[in-house]
Amino acid sequence: MRKNFGVQPAVYPMPVFIIATYDEDGTPDAMNAAWGGISEANEISICISADHKTTKNILIKKAFTVSMATADQVVACDYVGIESGNDVPDKFARAGFHATKSEFVDAPIIDELPMAVECRLISYDPETCRLVGEIVNVNADEKILNDKGQVDPAKLRPITFDTMNNAYLVLGEKVGNAFADGAALK
Repeated sequence: MRKNFGVQPAVYPMPVFIIATYDEDGTPDAMNAAWGGISEANEISICISADHKTTKNILIKKAFTVSMATADQVVACDYVGIESGNDVPDKFARAGFHATKSEFVDAPIIDELPMAVECRLISYDPETCRLVGEIVNVNADEKILNDKGQVDPAKLRPITFDTMNNAYLVLGEKVGNAFADGAALK
């Protein structure tokens, strides 16, 4: 038996993205955004409303970074989602974040979050709140890499948002091999 929940934004896993920008004065800002994902091989799409300070910054600078929120930084990542940069201009610093300027776009990389996607603005639609960014680089701290030099999710410890229970869950357990395990059914 199944239970119907009606229309809800319930998709598992739902990534927790921390979007970082600079304002017109070069002050870093960050916000928590859970409604997003890869929309093309070199594109990321995120739903954020026009009234966010981060959205305004993106429209000014035409650039942003997207970091994966992590279990180690869950408090800071939640804080930048519940506090508005319109009301608290130093919320980035209050979260305990430090910024390094991206080499590729005019946006900050959050030092405490070990993986970031650096993006140029492609488009923003205030009617649908859809932000689309061109991925120009992905960077990761070496401490989260495996012995092959790739990101190790168990070291990254990214979190996802559970919309039904208002909870953050950590990812990391390997359960299979992509593009391989299904071959057993051929």
